[in-house]
Amino acid sequence: MWSKSYSKRVKGINAGQIWKVWTDINQWQKWQDDIEYAKLDGEFQKGSIFLFKPKGGPKIKIELTEVKENSIFVDLTRFPLAKMYDSHKIIDHGDELEIKTTIRIEGPLSFLWRKIVAEDVANGMEEQTEKLIERVRNE
Repeated sequence: MWSKSYSKRVKGINAGQIWKVWTDINQWQKWQDDIEYAKLDGEFQKGSIFLFKPKGGPKIKIELTEVKENSIFVDLTRFPLAKMYDSHKIIDHGDELEIKTTIRIEGPLSFLWRKIVAEDVANGMEEQTEKLIERVRNE
């Protein structure tokens, strides 16, 4: 298993504002430059599956495996003999919020998928968090 996390504390925004942007999957391409589209038909809830198309990559299906409103969501991407979990968490510290993202990959071929996909995703966590905060502030 391999994992990598990134977190940032911010003031002046609330968990509901972050949650609104996160759960509007069909608008992700408006604030994430590295994707062509993301599409969810139905509710943002555990068990839902959305389509995700990164720029230059294949269309993939991603499953929401954990959803707690204004707190956390975890999505799962399945690869041959590996699973990649992407955890997005809001942690309340009173006068500020911590936005934390963790990428975890496990399975017999996790070493391969780490090199092909997971490291690139992890390397983009800081920029993605900054763009999320910018989107939240401009909503």
